[in-house]
This record gives sequence, C-alpha cells and structure tokens, in this order.
Amino acid sequence: MDGQQQPDVQHFDHCPWLFAGDATDEQRVGQRERQGKVGGDSEIGERCYVAESAAVFPDRLRLGDDSYIAAHAYVTGELTTGTDCTLNPFVTVRGAVTLGSGVRIGAHTSLLGFNHSMAPDRPVFQQAQTSLGITIGDDVWIGSHVVVVDGVTVGDHCVIGAGAVVTKDLPAWTVAAGNPARPLRDRRDAKPSGAVRGADTLARFADTARAQAPDILARCWDGDRYVDRPGAAATVRAHCDAVEIADLLLGSPPEQLSAEEHVKRLSAAQDPDTGLAPELGGPLPTPDADGFVGEGPALYHVLSLGYALDLLGARFPHPVRGVREMTASQLVARLEGLPWREGAWGAGAWVDAWATAAHWNLRDHADEGVAPGTLEALFGWLLTRADPWTGMWGSPSPQAGRLQVVNGYYRLTRGTFAQFGGPVPHPERVMDAVLDHARDTRHFGPGRDNACNVLDVAHPLWLCGRQLGAHAKDGGYRSAEIRAWAEHQLAAALPRWHDGKGFGFGPGVSGPGAEPGLQGTEMWLAIIWYLADLLGRTDTLGYHPRGVHRPEPARTPGLA
Repeated sequence: MDGQQQPDVQHFDHCPWLFAGDATDEQRVGQRERQGKVGGDSEIGERCYVAESAAVFPDRLRLGDDSYIAAHAYVTGELTTGTDCTLNPFVTVRGAVTLGSGVRIGAHTSLLGFNHSMAPDRPVFQQAQTSLGITIGDDVWIGSHVVVVDGVTVGDHCVIGAGAVVTKDLPAWTVAAGNPARPLRDRRDAKPSGAVRGADTLARFADTARAQAPDILARCWDGDRYVDRPGAAATVRAHCDAVEIADLLLGSPPEQLSAEEHVKRLSAAQDPDTGLAPELGGPLPTPDADGFVGEGPALYHVLSLGYALDLLGARFPHPVRGVREMTASQLVARLEGLPWREGAWGAGAWVDAWATAAHWNLRDHADEGVAPGTLEALFGWLLTRADPWTGMWGSPSPQAGRLQVVNGYYRLTRGTFAQFGGPVPHPERVMDAVLDHARDTRHFGPGRDNACNVLDVAHPLWLCGRQLGAHAKDGGYRSAEIRAWAEHQLAAALPRWHDGKGFGFGPGVSGPGAEPGLQGTEMWLAIIWYLADLLGRTDTLGYHPRGVHRPEPARTPGLA
C-alpha cells in the first residue's frame, strides 16, 4: 500500500476480500479479538473475516476457511458454512441454515430458516416458532435482494437472480429468477433446449406483463370509468376486466380507485329488484316469463361482476331474483326450450349465467338462494341429455362445424361442473370432439384464432384431463396431440402481446376485435395459463387465475 492510505476497519467491513492481503498486523490482531467475541458455540476457520458492524449472535456458528461476514449482516440461530463462502453487506441469515462450499450471497439477501405458526386462537407474536431449515449446495450464487424461505433446498451449482423469492426446492444447475422464483434454464446449457427455452420465454412474458400492467390499466381509464380500449364506451365488463387483470398480475385492485370505491361502483351496477346488472347507461333488463333473462350484457355480468366483487373481498348486495324464484319444473322447461340445435353457444351461455347466479345466491344470500330441487334438476338434466358420442350438448352444422357446440360446452361446463366441482360426463369423448374441432381451419389458423375459440378448446381439454387424473404432460389420454396443440397455440399467442397495451381479442364476428384492450388481455392471460398448465409450465408464469376463468371450483364439490 506504498503511497496510499491504509484501509481502515470500516473499509474492510464493506470489502472483506481485501483483508487477507492488505491488513496490518494490528488489524489482524483486532480481527482475532472480534472473532473471539462472537459468542455462542462458535468455530471460525482460517483466513476468515467477521465485520465489526455485523450483528452476529449465533446459537451455533461454523464458518469455514476463507469465508467472511460483511458489514451490517445479521446472523442468528445456527449457521454452518463450507469453505470460501461470502455473506455480503446487509445479508440476513436466521434460523437453521447450512451452506456448502463456494457460496456467494449478494447484498440485502435474506435466508430465513424459521417461521411462525399462525393459528387463529392467539396473536401472531404469541405463536410458537418452527424451523425446517435451509440448505444451500456447493458453488451457488444468490443475487442481491433475494429471499429464501424456510424449508427450501437449493442444489449444487445453482444461480438465483436478483430480487427472487425462493419458495420451493431448486435442483442442481438451475438458473432461477422471479417472484416466486421459477427455473429459467439449466446452467450447463449454452443454448437452452426446447422445454427450457419455453420456460424462459414464459417467464420473460410474465415479467413483461406484470411490469406493463399499470400502464395498460391507465390506458383504459378515461378519467372517470374504465373502457375496453381508448375511444370505446365505458362498460361494466371493462371495469371488471380491469379488476381481474390487476388481481392476476399485481395482486391488488387497480390504482385508479381505492378498493372501497371499486366495490361501491361495482355494487351499484346491480339492480336491487331483479339482482341483474344492465349495461352502464342502458335500460334495466326485462326478465322473461320465468323471471330470468335470455340474452344481453346482463347475462355475462352475472359472471364478470360477481367475480370482480369476489376478488375485491365483496359480494353481490342483492340476490338474483329470477334464479331464487324459478322452480325445478320451470328450469327444466327452460332448458328444453333453449336453442341447442341452432345456437348451442347461446344455450350454454344461459346455463352458465343461471348456474353462476345460483352460486352467488347460495353463497351470499343462503336463505334466498334457490328453490328446492332446482340444482338437482339442472345437473340431472345435463347428465341425461349429454350426447354419449361427444359428451356435449347441441348439434354441429355444415356452416360452422362444431364451433357452436364446443364454445357452448365451455360456457356450460364452466358455470356448472367446473364451478361446482362435479365430474363431466364422457370426458374421453369430449376430448375427441374438441381435438376434432381444433383442426377446423375455418376457426383456427393464421389470422383466424381469437380468444373465445382458443379458450373454448383449452379449458375442456384441461378440465377433462384433470378429471381423468392425467394432463397431457403426464402421458394422459391423447396426450401427444394435446401437447402439440398447446405448444402451437402458446407459441402463436405470446407474440400477440402489444407493449403497454396488452392483447387484442382477435378476429371474428363476436368480441371487441383485434385492437388491444382489457377484454382481450384478461382472456389471453387466462388462456396462456391453461396452455402452460397443459404443458406443465405454470410455475414459470408466477400467476394463477382467480376470477371468471379460475381453474378450481368456486364451491365445495356437490350441489349445495
């Protein structure tokens, strides 16, 4: 250090790798004294450094040779390290933590090898602590601002990107990032293979979508209401789609309004007499003779408005009167009269809305839910009327093929079997029919896919695969075809993202069209989740639908 000022202790605390070569004899004596004051059951190896400013209060410490604990680190509990391990400034290590050799832990990272229980019988601060411990293998690099939670094992040779939250074990050689952390590739692959490249692409897409979600929501806020896209009219569905997107990607309500104001506005959309929600500025829905509506925005608002309120922790303020008062015989008569032959999609949409209204009535207004026997009548009718050759309801046509039937099947089963947690009839035959429809070039192919048509194939394949106990990734029924279809659709869907704008719905006679907007974004985000799950890759997305397109039943399996 000739001609230069001798580094002081503060300098070494922040740059401990310099200590072995640059420290004076006096500083080395001081460091031995520092190590002797660590306390607990401590053994510190050769050529180690423990910063004066580090808060090191272990019950048991085994610090391997050539390792250091840098400035302002916080170490408690039981820490065991191999050789050449580094805890950089502001690292927190608590609980039972074991590091292999050659481990690098970036600044501000936390390894939390303990937890609290959280039973509801006492405050959290009075709960007992638990500790499964954290194990980190050899040759691991953990970036800055990472959190590793209790019970996790990180295999040898892993690299974890800055800001990751590691909640699950990572196998050896994994490169991982994200919140929650997800594998991106194998560190040994100079050029990632197909599956890893696919995971990497999904992870980048999800990170992009999360980062741009605030701009997408702001773009579709006209200063007072949500619109599907700039220049469009404000609608109930646009507000609901905004809530779904924010919940999915941000885990919070859209920032344009407080949570309370979101609930207030959405609740006000429901007519207290009928329990239905007209379009903003539109006329009140006129119920049919049996008390429920047959078409129009009010049908879909039963789904979108109900689930938006649910995501906000609220409920429909009023029961849906037509569902509450309809008798079993009236319901059967209505089912018999739906246009199954010429309009199976509309018939399925009506069943979806009626069953979803029954769900809200039962959940939110149990005393005014549904008339006795109506749900039994609904499911009994559906089970006995399903075509045993296709598992579906309705008939194909020369003009549209199976389009109406498959799209109607999705809507019908979404609101009934999927939402109520019951098994669909003839699942193998459904998958046969859906895959046959997916080959129809009139509805699928370059420039023809839209969100409705792709979702209405992906969800039935997913639902039936789950019921059969094996998704395509597990070698289930017709798994190779399903996987190939899902791979193709996923590869086609991701490039449709428009930066700062989201997804367009897509071409077709229905829907808002190809311009990016809230409806297209909400639907394609759900579609991508289902496609990824068919391929076993949802962990790389880091999001999970909880609204209209949620994969889990909304009710405990059964009718009541």
